[in-house]
Amino acid sequence: MVGLRPMVAACALFVAGSAAAQSPFVKIGVLNDRTGIYADFAGQGSVVGAQMAVEDFRKTHPDMKVEIVAADHQNKADVGSAIARKWYDEEGVDMIVDVPNSAVALAVNAVSREKNKVIIVSGGGTSDLTGPQCAPYTIHWTFDTWSLAHGTGSALVKQGGDTWFFLTADYAFGHALERDTAKVVVESGGKVLGAVRHPMAATDFASFLVQAQGSKAKVIGLANAAGDTINAVKQASEFGITQGGQKLAGLLVFLSDVHSLGLKVAQGLVLTESFYWDQNEATRAFAKRFGERMNGRMPTMVQAGVYSAVTHYLKAVAATKSRDATPVVAWMKANPTVDPLFGKGEVRADGRHIHDMYLFEVKSPAESRGEWDVYKTLATIPAAEAFRPLSDGGCPLVKS
Repeated sequence: MVGLRPMVAACALFVAGSAAAQSPFVKIGVLNDRTGIYADFAGQGSVVGAQMAVEDFRKTHPDMKVEIVAADHQNKADVGSAIARKWYDEEGVDMIVDVPNSAVALAVNAVSREKNKVIIVSGGGTSDLTGPQCAPYTIHWTFDTWSLAHGTGSALVKQGGDTWFFLTADYAFGHALERDTAKVVVESGGKVLGAVRHPMAATDFASFLVQAQGSKAKVIGLANAAGDTINAVKQASEFGITQGGQKLAGLLVFLSDVHSLGLKVAQGLVLTESFYWDQNEATRAFAKRFGERMNGRMPTMVQAGVYSAVTHYLKAVAATKSRDATPVVAWMKANPTVDPLFGKGEVRADGRHIHDMYLFEVKSPAESRGEWDVYKTLATIPAAEAFRPLSDGGCPLVKS
C-alpha cells in the first residue's frame, strides 16, 4: 500500500519488561520526521525523550509495561495518516506523540478523532489544533503559532520593529504562523508591508530575500522552521541584509538550528521557546543523560516536550488503570502537570497544555562558554499569558 513503506523502518522498543512478555499495558507511537529537514529537532531525539520518560516513570511504577514504536511520516500528510490508521487498527497503539509538520499533525488529528485515540502534539505548531480543529482526545503540548507570535512578534514591535515583511513556508504551519504574527504586529501598532511564500525544503532563497529586502520593512519575519530557517538566515547573512539595518525574526527557531548556524551567523536573533537545557539543575541533569544517548547533542524543546507529555500520560494511565482515551484524557485535564523540565502547568479544556514560555536572544561568540551555550534569557512569559485565551480559539469543546 502506498504510504506505508516507512513502517518497515519503524523501530519497536520495549522500554519496560522483556520482549517475550505478554502484550504491554500501554503502547505509544512516536510519529515524526526521522530523515528530513525536521529530524534534528525531533527525530530519534524524540524517541529518546519518550524512552527516558518511561524509564523514569517505572522507578515508581516498576510493574508497568510500555512499548514504544516509531515511524517516519516523511512530512507527508497521507503517509502520516496511513501510519496512524495502521497503528490504531492493527498494532494496538494507544497514543501517538510528537508529529512535527502541521499538515501531518492535522491529518493524524482527524484519524485520532475518528478512532477515539489520544494524540499529543509536541512538534507540530498550528494553533488550529486547539482552535477550530480541536478534538476530545487531542493535546497540544510544547508550543504553538500563537505563543510564538506573541512572544517574538510583540517583543520586536516594542523594540521599534514596527514594519514587517514575511518570508513564509507554503503549508499549514507557515500560514498559521504568518497569520498569528501579523495579527500581533497590527494589534501592537505595527504594519505588515507584504509577504512571500516559499516551498518546504527550499534551497535557494535569493528571490524571496530580494523581495523582503526591497520592502524596506524593519523586520523580516521568518515564518518557517528547521532547514528552511537555517538556509534563509545563512543566505540573508550572505546578502548583507542585517548589515543594511533590517532585522531577522526567527519565529520558530530551535536549539538545533542555532547550533547548525553557528553563533557568528545567528547572534542577536530573538526567539521564543518553552525549554532550554541550561535553565536549572533539573534541565541540565536531563540534558546530560540525553546527550549520553545522542552523541553529545542537547535536547530541543520538542524532544523535551515528548518527555514531559509522555510522563503526564503515563501518570494518567496508572491513575485510571485504563488505556481508554476517555478516562485518561479526563484525568490529564483534571490534574496539574509537574515535571523537571516544564515545571508546573495544566491541560485546558481545549487540549492546550499551558506552561511558561521564554524569550531568548542568541549569544555572540564572545559570550558563549561552550558549544551548546547559545541563549541568554530576555524574559519569562507566564503560562497565563503565553497561550491564546481559552475563549478566543473557537474550540467547540469549550463551553461558553
